[in-house]
Amino acid sequence: MTLFQILMLGASAFFAFKVYEHIQTLQDEEPQKDKRTPSSFDPESLVIKADEAFENGDLPTAIALFKEANAKVPQESDILFKMGYILEQLGERDEALNHYKEALESDKDNEYIHNSIASIYRANEEFVSAKMHLNASLSINENNPVTYYNYGNLLVDMKHFDEAKEMYKKAIEIDEDFKEAKEELEKLG
Repeated sequence: MTLFQILMLGASAFFAFKVYEHIQTLQDEEPQKDKRTPSSFDPESLVIKADEAFENGDLPTAIALFKEANAKVPQESDILFKMGYILEQLGERDEALNHYKEALESDKDNEYIHNSIASIYRANEEFVSAKMHLNASLSINENNPVTYYNYGNLLVDMKHFDEAKEMYKKAIEIDEDFKEAKEELEKLG
């Protein structure tokens, strides 16, 4: 073997060893990917951070994080519902209603989405639409005292006081500690 061939053999062995080392680090990194914590760009992580921001009262940050999560996982009813709720808290009822409607398309049997839509319709004095969603909520779960309470509030706005009393009574029947329902019933005499 010539000196050149020996040098080439040594260089080939060196590069082969470096390739081997690189392959070993790639193989070692794969199990770590399974153990890694979600990145800040992971939709689940974004939702967790958005929930934390909401709990801390930082609604603008919460809505921004939910919007980013929604861009990554569109039509996820839970994300859309939370976006609607925050937007409603921020006074952006029309945009909130749009998000609630999108959430309802993905989860038609969600009593809370129906209740939230009814709340916006009630605030907009669209009583027939509000009533329709409260009825839908009751058809999903007839034992939710909050739905009866909301229905009572709607009926008060519609000046149907006797029917409102019945709704408040039903709410209290289901949850005897429902303070707000008791207060509203007392106002009606």
